[in-house]
Amino acid sequence: MPYAYDDQNIFARILRGEIPNNTVKETEHTLAFADIQPQAPHHVLVIPKGRYVTADHFAAEASEAEIVDFWRTFGSICAELGVTPDAGDGYRIISNAGEHGVQEVPHFHLHILGGRGLGRMLQPA
Repeated sequence: MPYAYDDQNIFARILRGEIPNNTVKETEHTLAFADIQPQAPHHVLVIPKGRYVTADHFAAEASEAEIVDFWRTFGSICAELGVTPDAGDGYRIISNAGEHGVQEVPHFHLHILGGRGLGRMLQPA
């Protein structure tokens, strides 16, 4: 099963309230919280509340309400952080998937990073 969900992953445990988090925003379908090891002045994780493993899994199986809520929440967080290109200097979003993507937590999530120059994302091979 390519999208086998692990109910014991750290984000599932955060969603159940077993592990505390520093909530940035919560909606019916989405939770966003500060990363505990920030890599930039603004580093927020955005996760759907549903059991989705990767971005493609979310895109294929989430309801329209979940998808709209997730992306609108993402957009509002960028605006609130002041990192949108029209209000700030921009941001980067990252979502890792699978072994080659170095996914560490098997629950779809976005990293929003901003507040400083981030350099090139990948170096030429």
